[in-house]
Amino acid sequence: MQIKIYSDNFDPWQEIQEFQMTLGQREKIGATSIFIGSMRDFNEGVKVKTMLLEHYSGMTEKQLNNIVTEAMQKWQLNDVLVVHRVGDLLPEQPIVLVVVWSSHRGAAFDACRYIMEALKSRAPFWKKERLHTDSERWVDQNTKG
Repeated sequence: MQIKIYSDNFDPWQEIQEFQMTLGQREKIGATSIFIGSMRDFNEGVKVKTMLLEHYSGMTEKQLNNIVTEAMQKWQLNDVLVVHRVGDLLPEQPIVLVVVWSSHRGAAFDACRYIMEALKSRAPFWKKERLHTDSERWVDQNTKG
């Protein structure tokens, strides 16, 4: 299991490739489920220029660790990688990467979705959107998107 928080842009495919090189027992992996979330240029019908994503350092990593540990106890997983972005983001930049390796696709799919949904509702992240109208607004972290 690995959890990373970056304040700069990251390449999800490079993160996956680098992590896969460290995976043990690769012959037992039959499925990989990948979720990549990116910043949109709109939200609730309004154009968004940029977004500031803040977190509570230390607490965020602990909560992400708890979420991944729960998933690993619930499903038989080989490994999990979670990468999350903080700081200033532009549209199309990746915000979050969740990758789950398992022997079977069902566990990989279910665990990946579980981790992403739990991350969205329980991890301490706060979003402030900067709109094209030159105004700003905080976004409810439980908003589906």
